[in-house]
Amino acid sequence: MIFEAKNGSFAYKKSKTILENINFSIQSNEVLAILGPNGVGKTTLLKCITGLHSWTGGFSSIDGRDISTMSPKEFFSKASYVPQAKAPAFAFKARELVILGRSVHIGNFSKPGKKDYEMVDKVMDELSISHLSDKYCHQISGGELQMLLIARALVQEPSILILDEPESNLDFRNQLIILKTIRKLADKGLICIFNTHYPSHSFSIADKCILLGKDKTSIFGNIKDVLNQENIEKTFKVHVDIVNNTTPIADYTTVTALELSD
Repeated sequence: MIFEAKNGSFAYKKSKTILENINFSIQSNEVLAILGPNGVGKTTLLKCITGLHSWTGGFSSIDGRDISTMSPKEFFSKASYVPQAKAPAFAFKARELVILGRSVHIGNFSKPGKKDYEMVDKVMDELSISHLSDKYCHQISGGELQMLLIARALVQEPSILILDEPESNLDFRNQLIILKTIRKLADKGLICIFNTHYPSHSFSIADKCILLGKDKTSIFGNIKDVLNQENIEKTFKVHVDIVNNTTPIADYTTVTALELSD
């Protein structure tokens, strides 16, 4: 499967352009990270590529087919979108929230069956959140709610997983669980796209990257080509130190902000 955006631009009505000339191509088994300063439109970009916002120019496609020609049900049978965590308006228990992800596989007048609940329990166990099953969503932390939203997306069994800052509000352990889960899913054949504030997280799991600038420029390419010192310093207006580390447990890259540059 190939997921692409070509010449994408977006502006709210009677407002200035937010995104301009967005281009990328990502295929099964790959992770795409989206980075940029606050306010450059990272979340807006996710909403455009999923059809939640309509591009004002250009398009996004799956295997060459413009997603604007797909019904929401058809698109979301292929893709799952995980927004930033917000408490649901209704008093769902955690397991009830996650089972909603199975709705694309259940008929309009049908109820979840045994296999649906087995899928829910399996995913919650893999994410180490089984202990939340009977808790109400308004009784848990923002980080725990984020994990539930990711579980809800995974039980949908998507080919494309799109996540808006999935590791925000999470402690070190849960950040690592989410990052490793994203990488594992890509290795199993999914396309995974996420935006993040952490260049080091991008280095740890991403194959490709989009770097958005406040001047509406965007750079797309392989992670090491895009997240170099020059591009990071120009985009974020900080001096950084990029270090490749080798340990007995893992090889990893750290990006440390040293000083403001402007």
